[in-house]
Amino acid sequence: MEFVPAEVVNSHNRSSDSRSTPTPPSSTDRGRKRSTINDIARLANVSKKTVSRVINDSPFVKEETRLRVNAIIRETGFEPDPQARGLAFRRSFLIGMIYDNPTPQYVVNMQQGILDAMRGTSYGLLVHPCERSSPTYLSELRSFIERQRPFGVILTPSVSEDDRLAKLLQEFDCPYVRVASVMLDKPNAMVVTHDSMGAAEAAHHLAEIGHQRIAHISGPPSFRSAHERRRGFREALSERGLKLRPSFDREGAYTFDSGIEAARELLALKPRPTAIFAGNDEMAAGIYKVAHELGLVIPDQLSVIGFDDSATALRLWPVLTSVRLPVRDMGRLATDKLFARQAKKRPGEVETTEVVPKLIVRESTAPPP
Repeated sequence: MEFVPAEVVNSHNRSSDSRSTPTPPSSTDRGRKRSTINDIARLANVSKKTVSRVINDSPFVKEETRLRVNAIIRETGFEPDPQARGLAFRRSFLIGMIYDNPTPQYVVNMQQGILDAMRGTSYGLLVHPCERSSPTYLSELRSFIERQRPFGVILTPSVSEDDRLAKLLQEFDCPYVRVASVMLDKPNAMVVTHDSMGAAEAAHHLAEIGHQRIAHISGPPSFRSAHERRRGFREALSERGLKLRPSFDREGAYTFDSGIEAARELLALKPRPTAIFAGNDEMAAGIYKVAHELGLVIPDQLSVIGFDDSATALRLWPVLTSVRLPVRDMGRLATDKLFARQAKKRPGEVETTEVVPKLIVRESTAPPP
């Protein structure tokens, strides 16, 4: 499934000039024919090739010329034809977002961040879900890249963790940026989220308020983030002189239903845990459901912490304590980095882009009963 959201875009030029809003045509102009690149060249007294270079941010244009051409583009309301430009560059003006993620809110937030970075450009967003467990996963993505020829792609967990996909994109000379919990690639191709640090904060918080019987529901093993969150949580407990008991350690799937299933197993134990750290907010919501079924009051009888700090955290009652991962910002940062890659900056000019999670303490945690 592929779709392009209805994102209205006006200009490819990402300079300060291009961010100005083009002057809308007056009522007397509306009947006139649309300006062409030849018209811009004639009015600016430059060649058509020079206009094309200005539109495509070429460094081989004098600043005075660039300003003059951009001014005329704004005055005429000229909009380059993305399809024609795509043919000229042998690449479309589409940015692909490839994902295999069971959490809808994560996908939506990432998409919004990508659109934030694209606003004011002539790029469109192409969203492509896939299934890593499918035997045709890589062949389908090969077909997708061959067919669409995207300007570049944003890879979200867990496809971002797949080196085979990165090599496939390199084979097609298709720029990409990977969003992942650890460094997996060169700095100019990474947004690193340090999930283990956020999970460690959750462990420290529960230990500080007195919990000792602490359980964890992790994400699926196919996600590196699930391993990193579990590792950070276990290590932080160890620093506090606590252990994650094997009986208190459950594997989920980053879904509401898997949170329910794991919570039922944990809360049937005797003695049961007094606190549960869920690998994401969807699974934390599943814990709430089971606690309600059993008549357990959160946080008086059971403390719960989630991860992501998604909209779900604010919709639960009591409001969920969660590790904030700014997914929308991550999408924007990844797209900005993709544009920087295409500007052909030298590797030394690109720094590692890092996001540090932060625990947001709300109403779902309290000292143990």
